[in-house]
Amino acid sequence: MKTRFVMFSAAVILTVLVLASSSSALCVRVSKANLRSGPGKNHEVAWQVYMYMPFEKVGESTDKKWYAVRDCDGDTYWIHRSLVTHRYRCAVVKVQKARVRKGPGTRFSTVKDSPALKYYTYRIISSKRNWFRLRDEWGDIGWIRKDLLWIK
Repeated sequence: MKTRFVMFSAAVILTVLVLASSSSALCVRVSKANLRSGPGKNHEVAWQVYMYMPFEKVGESTDKKWYAVRDCDGDTYWIHRSLVTHRYRCAVVKVQKARVRKGPGTRFSTVKDSPALKYYTYRIISSKRNWFRLRDEWGDIGWIRKDLLWIK
């Protein structure tokens, strides 16, 4: 009986570890990338995304060249693995408009390009309390409140 319990416990732990490792954060690392309906260039382009778009990796093709990814809306697409990285974290604006500020708080003024519109993407530089310091693909830096972003 004790042996069965130990084997069952080991199986549960292994399953949890496998499931945890199969889902991970990815960021688009190139200026423009195609999201496809399936794993391969023969599949239809569903839409294009830009640098720093975050995704959650939810699967992989059998040849390991394509990743199934989930976006901020919960939709799943396929992207070639050479177009993404896990080396840094990214964020996307998830509301219609988000004020971009010069510092981490509402007492700071907004930057010249504020507000950022929905689906605008950033690379995360740092965080302070509920604020993230972000850089866009042109190198502009600003702060946005955490609850206005989808972060992976």
